[in-house]
Amino acid sequence: MSAQTNRLKSVGKYAAWVLAAAALTACSAIYQKHGYVPTSEQLAEVVVGVDTKDSVAETIGEPGASGVLNDSGYYYVSTLMRTRGVSATKPVSRSLVAINFDAKNVVSGVEHYSLEDGRVIPLERRVTSSSVQDKTFLRQLLGSLGNFSPGSFVE
Repeated sequence: MSAQTNRLKSVGKYAAWVLAAAALTACSAIYQKHGYVPTSEQLAEVVVGVDTKDSVAETIGEPGASGVLNDSGYYYVSTLMRTRGVSATKPVSRSLVAINFDAKNVVSGVEHYSLEDGRVIPLERRVTSSSVQDKTFLRQLLGSLGNFSPGSFVE
């Protein structure tokens, strides 16, 4: 065999090893962590019936979300997501710490939830759809010309 044939075989083997390594690397999992949940040591510093919203914010930090109705609580959420190859990203674990306050902004309870509790905590961002249709501005303007009534001009 010639030197050139040996060189081509060694390049072919090298390319096969590189392809195999790339394929194995592509199948490895990629983890991403989103959000923040205080540690159990930090949560131990929060005293029910004593601490207020301000003292909790100083001790633990500002929450990622707060109560929708009357600012009733602080919510700390952390999610660990996993992606493998080209498959969809899936949540591996999710933790939620809810610190509830009473009417005087004093801590009334600290609760911890996770996916292991058997309750899925859905996190969604809802976007209000606009009433603007998929038309150009000029078409919308001309389309509204016939929508006036004579009573709207005379008062």
